[in-house]
Amino acid sequence: MNDVAQAHPQVDGIDAEVNYIVDDGIPPVRYVDWPEEEHNTHRATYENHTVRIHNARTCGETFTLPSHGFTFVTHNTAVRDFYDEDEVVRAYYSETAALIKKHSGAKRVHVFDHTLRTADEVRLAERWIRTPVHGAHNDYTERSAPQRVRDFLPDEADELLKRRFGIVQTWRPINRPVESEPLALIDGKTIPKVGFIPYQRRYRHRTGETYHISYSPEHRWYYLPYMTRDEVIVFKVFDTDPSAGVQFTAHSAIDDPTTPPGAPVRESIEMRALVFY
Repeated sequence: MNDVAQAHPQVDGIDAEVNYIVDDGIPPVRYVDWPEEEHNTHRATYENHTVRIHNARTCGETFTLPSHGFTFVTHNTAVRDFYDEDEVVRAYYSETAALIKKHSGAKRVHVFDHTLRTADEVRLAERWIRTPVHGAHNDYTERSAPQRVRDFLPDEADELLKRRFGIVQTWRPINRPVESEPLALIDGKTIPKVGFIPYQRRYRHRTGETYHISYSPEHRWYYLPYMTRDEVIVFKVFDTDPSAGVQFTAHSAIDDPTTPPGAPVRESIEMRALVFY
């Protein structure tokens, strides 16, 4: 356990609100750059539920990608400035590929994307920097995950899609320990299959699709309080093999009720990778 975590009370968990999509039987669709189709938009409705979010540091469980869909690891990085795009691509992509390969058991890992997130208004003006997402979701579906293979490995896609593949992501703080808006995850085996609602963002020349998650009292949430720069969450967002344990999980930024006044804003980086077995 890191020194920052030891300096704070180790509660068993917190009660926090999570924003869930309401399943009205019609998958939501949003037209992003296609005003002629705006009349076909079906907007999603959301509702907050107060849920228990368990402290992964104190619960005594062992987390793995097959058992829960995620794991918490200590991982040092050579990256000095995560806001330096060139340094991230040059150094962190290869570090992430090795980390994901270790924890997924994949034979091949192709890191294809990253996103920086913060609520800092100055940073938000920069490219590729976004605010934390508050809402239970999973980043890929049975439709959109294979499309990522075709997008990034077009010459090999036909052969690669004949075998097991998945998408695994990582999340880590990039500066100070996280005291506000931590990332929480649902144990993938506690999400009923009916809870996955496809959400499409349609552009003129492509369609993106994610899963937003509807509420279930079966969901069991976890977080790692006061995560530091040398701690990483590795989590699975897609797997073609139903026998390999959890195929999907879900995650959301949360408003931690124990966040002290004036706490620094959260700064984090997400990495996304195709994995082949």
